[in-house]
Amino acid sequence: MKRSIKTLLMVLFGSAFATFCHAQNKDLETIKGRIVTELMSSNVNDKAIEAIIAKMNDDGSFQGINYADLSRTASFPHGGHTRDLVYLAKAYKTKTSAFYQNKKVKDLITKGLEYWVKYDFVGDNWHDNQITTPTNLGNLMLVIGDELPKDLVEKAQPMIGRANMSASGARQSGDRIVIAGILAKNLLFRNDAKEFDNIIKIIEGEMKFATGERGIQHDYSFHHRVDRVNNTSSYGYGKYANAYGEWSFYVAGTKYQFSKEKINQLVDYYLDGIYKQMVYGVYEDISVKNRSISQKVASFQPQSTLEIERVLVSTDYRKKELEEIIRLRKGEAKPSQSFAKFFWQTEHFVFQRPGFYTTVRMFSTRNRNMEEPYNGPGKTTHHRADGTNYLMLKGDEYHNIWAVYDWQKISGTTIMQKARLYGPEDIQKEGLTNFVGAVTDGLYGAVAFDFKSPHDMTEAKKSWFFFDEEYVCLGTDIKSKPDLPVATTINQVLMRSDVTIMQDGTKKTLPQGNRVAEKVKWVYHDKVGYIFPEPTTINLSNQPETGRWSDITDQKNISKEEVKEDVFKLWFNHGNKPNGASYQYIVVPNVSEQQLAGSANRSIEILSNTPDLQAVKHTNLGIIQLAFYKNGEVEIAKGSKLKMDSQGMAMLKMNGNRLKELTLADPSRKLSRMTLTVSGIYTAKGEGYFSVSDSKQNTTLLVVDLPQGVYAGKSVSVKL
Repeated sequence: MKRSIKTLLMVLFGSAFATFCHAQNKDLETIKGRIVTELMSSNVNDKAIEAIIAKMNDDGSFQGINYADLSRTASFPHGGHTRDLVYLAKAYKTKTSAFYQNKKVKDLITKGLEYWVKYDFVGDNWHDNQITTPTNLGNLMLVIGDELPKDLVEKAQPMIGRANMSASGARQSGDRIVIAGILAKNLLFRNDAKEFDNIIKIIEGEMKFATGERGIQHDYSFHHRVDRVNNTSSYGYGKYANAYGEWSFYVAGTKYQFSKEKINQLVDYYLDGIYKQMVYGVYEDISVKNRSISQKVASFQPQSTLEIERVLVSTDYRKKELEEIIRLRKGEAKPSQSFAKFFWQTEHFVFQRPGFYTTVRMFSTRNRNMEEPYNGPGKTTHHRADGTNYLMLKGDEYHNIWAVYDWQKISGTTIMQKARLYGPEDIQKEGLTNFVGAVTDGLYGAVAFDFKSPHDMTEAKKSWFFFDEEYVCLGTDIKSKPDLPVATTINQVLMRSDVTIMQDGTKKTLPQGNRVAEKVKWVYHDKVGYIFPEPTTINLSNQPETGRWSDITDQKNISKEEVKEDVFKLWFNHGNKPNGASYQYIVVPNVSEQQLAGSANRSIEILSNTPDLQAVKHTNLGIIQLAFYKNGEVEIAKGSKLKMDSQGMAMLKMNGNRLKELTLADPSRKLSRMTLTVSGIYTAKGEGYFSVSDSKQNTTLLVVDLPQGVYAGKSVSVKL
């Protein structure tokens, strides 16, 4: 009897185990099938296959690849060898291709792989060996590996195996997910279920906040390195978010599926981080780019919808917002969102209205200015975080301008004009000031930058004030000791239309050229107006500029052909060794020339532009924005004052002379609370704030607690 029970239990256990194994194997086959389907999804061009075959040498190498040059600046052309083998394999497996099941193609794949494993090309850049080669060889295995000689497949395994969790590149952030994904694909090819289970858990666990380290910051920006440079649109998008979303799709509906909590956090990161640092959530925002800006982009086009479609397989969270981005990217809808957001962990401000998108990029003692020019590209990017202010209506305003760009006249910046830029080794610098930040309620906002250049020691107080149809740019206390001119550039952009100015009361359409113009009230170009509250002297260039892509990178194999582009450039010349220079201008995007000519200063009142306070009032909106560089007082309306007891930023929403909403921020990140006194009697008390009224003085003292820890630098709003 005992034996029969024991036998029955063994049978039941064996049956359950077999069922489990069958289910597990079925899940693995499902995941593997999805990956292979995706690898095979793009069309095979038979003419391209013929070209690949024609350039293959008898020994399995390819013409046009310098196999001897494995240096970092060579950009590893060897990757083309393994990519071409994958493409040949796709043709061999594609029924609609003329090369389907073609023995010659299979023999060429074998010969090409034999050449590779014989020489095992290892580049000087770790990425070549831990990502590029393992990716291509891993894909080759999934597409055709089971038809290749088994000994050859085994010889390729150590090269694929350089993508492992102990590899130097498998550090937290995007590269860790990419390397884990390469490893996971190879485990599927080798049917290693146990280790696959471990790797999938590693990938799932990478979706988390990592403020102060590599990864997603609590403001939904992304830092790839501990230099705290903004990498949201590069590593944080393609290598981190999309790689994570890719695997969430592959494992959806299987025992390996990711938790809803993790997938929903990915959705938050897409919507609140990545897409808010893209033009309308559709086009790349060049202000977020780092060294890759010196690489020519093939064409201007919307981002793919694939990443969103993958996420929607697993969650309905914020579905309407995701579907709106899909429609925008497909051209089925027009932009409708209005927002202002400051990424306080990254010193990056973005502002969008349905008709325009603009940004301000800065740096402080808390972060460095720019990526180092690793491997050659980006060697002219020294000043691209010096208060850079790009403006985009369509998104293509700066498309491929960089070969002819004047890198000392970057839109929004104040730069000492040198004979030449410093060397690439002097690009990345730590900030020298901590009063760098913004105040925003999510719809409107202002930015302040106590700027001191670590390159030139040029100083300036710079601020920007953003409203629905225009924004105001102020600069003051501009200083520089070397006997060289200092310029503040309003914009440098591709020239897309005639340039018109209002000069000394007369409207003029300018011929091409480079000039200094006096008594200028406004300038108009490509649906953007630039207003000067007081007629001023301005430098304006509207003419062809020339350059070479090879001039702005140390990478090899870059075109040395001269290129020419028509460029519009507008800037202030503050003269040599300025000491206390200033500027003020209003930018009006998406406006007609007639509207601009009839708008004067567009309800803008500049309350102050001094070293202690920069402040702007929009009389129609009833919004006042202020940047106090030290404690002080200012009249905000007739008979109404505001006094700040410390440095800080404030935004007031008024109803006549009455304050109805107050938003505060501390760019220095030193304060735990802010106190200010306003005219009038208010009763305000709530979590994190209170008021004390003085009826005799007809004033109210407001005390507001500020966000701390990972939220220090974020704004806080109080309704009165």
